[in-house]
Amino acid sequence: MSASVTATQAPASAVPIDHSRLGSLQHSAGGAGIAPIQTRSERFSSYAVSDFESVAQTDAEWKYTPLAKVRSLTTEPLDGSIYDVTTVLEGTASVDWVSRDDARIGTAGIPEDRAAANAWSTFDKALVVTISGDDARATVTRTELGSGARAAHTVIHAKANSRGTVILGNHGSAVLSENLEIVLEADADLTVVSLQEWADDALHLASHFAKLGRASKLKYVSVSLGGDVVRVNPSITLAGERADAEVYGVYFVDAGQHIEHQVFVNHAAANTVSHVTYKGALQGEGAHSVWIGDVLIGREGTGTDSYEQNRNLLLTEGARADSVPNLEIETGDIKGAGHASASGRFDDEQLFYLQARGIPEDEARRLVVRGFLGEVVQKIGIPDIENHLDEAIEAELAVNA
Repeated sequence: MSASVTATQAPASAVPIDHSRLGSLQHSAGGAGIAPIQTRSERFSSYAVSDFESVAQTDAEWKYTPLAKVRSLTTEPLDGSIYDVTTVLEGTASVDWVSRDDARIGTAGIPEDRAAANAWSTFDKALVVTISGDDARATVTRTELGSGARAAHTVIHAKANSRGTVILGNHGSAVLSENLEIVLEADADLTVVSLQEWADDALHLASHFAKLGRASKLKYVSVSLGGDVVRVNPSITLAGERADAEVYGVYFVDAGQHIEHQVFVNHAAANTVSHVTYKGALQGEGAHSVWIGDVLIGREGTGTDSYEQNRNLLLTEGARADSVPNLEIETGDIKGAGHASASGRFDDEQLFYLQARGIPEDEARRLVVRGFLGEVVQKIGIPDIENHLDEAIEAELAVNA
């Protein structure tokens, strides 16, 4: 069954913020003359943009981001009105616009930077995707959000014992700051695929919050192939015992493009599992990727099994990949934890092997890249999405062929 959710544009309105839900102002958590935060879990957070100081390039969370391009999303009022979306629904999946006082909003996380808080303070209604029953699937597509600075808020709610997939597609032009909440109740099994295939001029700052209940399982996949500046920061809390998170990222960065991911996985309950793998390819002068991976195993995280890795393949001169894995452990009773990071050029031995078997160099290079990124693409487990991404990666490779 297919359905279309179409909404008329309404002017942004000032929405009262419940300050009883907020912490203190940002400067009380790390302003001038105060020792910096030493643990990831103590980073300042608030729902209100007014609680955050102006952003600066020296701030830890903004040090790699080209602020000159995205500053308007942190300083200017955003258009929080609802926008047009196209949905395709299968099984018991549903999509609805809800008011911002809906009980499901604000349950997965709290903004940790000014852009996310600006979006949270100004959105009018939230788009809620609900997954219940077995084999539910929702595909939600946004196209051409325009050149005005905009806010958005989406909630994905997987009910207890449900099984389903949500695909979020982004295309066209946009200047967007948004928050995505993913909530899994007990024993839910959910796959979320976020596709950033924006036009070349798009600016996109996104904070994705996921909260996993007891024995729930989340497969989260972030794919970034288009846009001028794309920054997608997932924050995943394994709040229930035996929760399991597979976190994947694939990105292809072209000349002058900036793609950034700041990943936070918080093991807040016992016997939880997380595996994080991000892989990217970069080509062209000024192509820049940033990956920061923070894993926290809290005092209650006994029996944790966690591993994170980031790999980058630099295809040309002038491309740059920043990769920073961090691991913080507050209990000694764990099954295992580790991280890895590597960035480099083509493997000459692989190229030589292929060329020795009669494959031209250009074709050999394409095969190496497709194999490198395909390792993650194949983890998605959705054939039509995997085929689409194979074609998109091939198109990216053809740009500089």
